[in-house]
Amino acid sequence: MSAAVGTPEVELVHWNPRRRVSRLLPARVTRPVDNFGDLLGPLVVRELLRRSGREHPVTDARLLSIGSVLHFARDGDVVWGSGVNGKTLAAPVTATRLDVRAVRGPRTRAVLAQHGIDAPEVYGDPGLLVGELWPRESFGGRPAGVTVLPNLHDVPAYRRHPGFLDPRTPVRRVLARIAASSLVVGSSLHGIVVAESLGVPARLVLPRAEPLFKYEDHYLGSGRDGFTPAATVAEAVAAGGEPPAVLDPALRTAFPVDLWR
Repeated sequence: MSAAVGTPEVELVHWNPRRRVSRLLPARVTRPVDNFGDLLGPLVVRELLRRSGREHPVTDARLLSIGSVLHFARDGDVVWGSGVNGKTLAAPVTATRLDVRAVRGPRTRAVLAQHGIDAPEVYGDPGLLVGELWPRESFGGRPAGVTVLPNLHDVPAYRRHPGFLDPRTPVRRVLARIAASSLVVGSSLHGIVVAESLGVPARLVLPRAEPLFKYEDHYLGSGRDGFTPAATVAEAVAAGGEPPAVLDPALRTAFPVDLWR
């Protein structure tokens, strides 16, 4: 985020690679994945900056926020609310010097400690701030009942399910749909996170491709000792939401506003 060429820039690191549109088309025909949870980080950061009145970076920096992106970290990066990717536990982080302000949960903090990186006991996915930044009533819209929001890899299994919402739907439309829901179920971590931030009951449906690491990290980092995922959507709907998330106010305080002036 920079005002002009040649001025300092803060790069907001997030996962959004380009992928081939179709095997029937040339390999050069690609588009970004645009998974809504991976696009939340820049959205939240920019809104916090807007409210702070700061916009000009003090120096060149890289900021990692929402997402299991710590394996992308480089020496000197600033970390605010990121998590370890459960698929990369053999090499969860290659950086040796990080400026950690907060992490998603205690499981991520423990992994960083094993690699000699200090992290404060400040926990929470910054997606938990969505309800504070954009209150549920601000979205308006008609009630949407139960929303089924799967992880990106689980989309084919749920595409025809009543209440299905594709996680590649534009971010603000996803937020509005979640806000209008009576219950959110599925394997999208940030579907769960955002729902809980907006006061919408939510329950995890066991993912088919994702390790449970990031889900455990989130629940532990938001005031729950455990969680009970459902095996199916029907089971999740019958069980209702998990106990509400508890937002640590230190997460908001830890936002690295000092990177801007």
